[in-house]
Amino acid sequence: MQSTFDITLSSRNILLKFLENYSLEQLNTIPEGYNNNLIWNIGHIVVVQQMLVYNLSGLPMMVAPEMVEQYKRGTRPEIPVTQEEVEQMKKLLYATLEQTKKDFSDEIFKEYTAFTTMSGFHIRNAQEAMEFNNYHEGVHTGIMMRISKFL
Repeated sequence: MQSTFDITLSSRNILLKFLENYSLEQLNTIPEGYNNNLIWNIGHIVVVQQMLVYNLSGLPMMVAPEMVEQYKRGTRPEIPVTQEEVEQMKKLLYATLEQTKKDFSDEIFKEYTAFTTMSGFHIRNAQEAMEFNNYHEGVHTGIMMRISKFL
């Protein structure tokens, strides 16, 4: 699992650079031809990791239900995100990863509701969920790189 967490940490470091190097206005901008923006992609990444690993394991998530509703699959940005929300997202990028590492070490993941992703990957347990999550984060990081060319 250590390599899985190392990859996730590398991904989160890239995401943090977006949060630090783009203005609030740029983070909230939806370029023509896109359905979302930089900040929505980051919120979505945080929420999906929690849903894949914790929710499907029947465990409480570290994100508020309102955040899940705002960033789950099928949503799009409805209102601009505030600087306070950006700061909270910065914290969640790392707090969720650190807690997940601790929880794997503590072996709390006992049950799992199997799930097949839109890309056809069948996830059977929390470890596979974290492994798939790295792919998911990579996809959204690529989208963010494309969006950033329009800012």
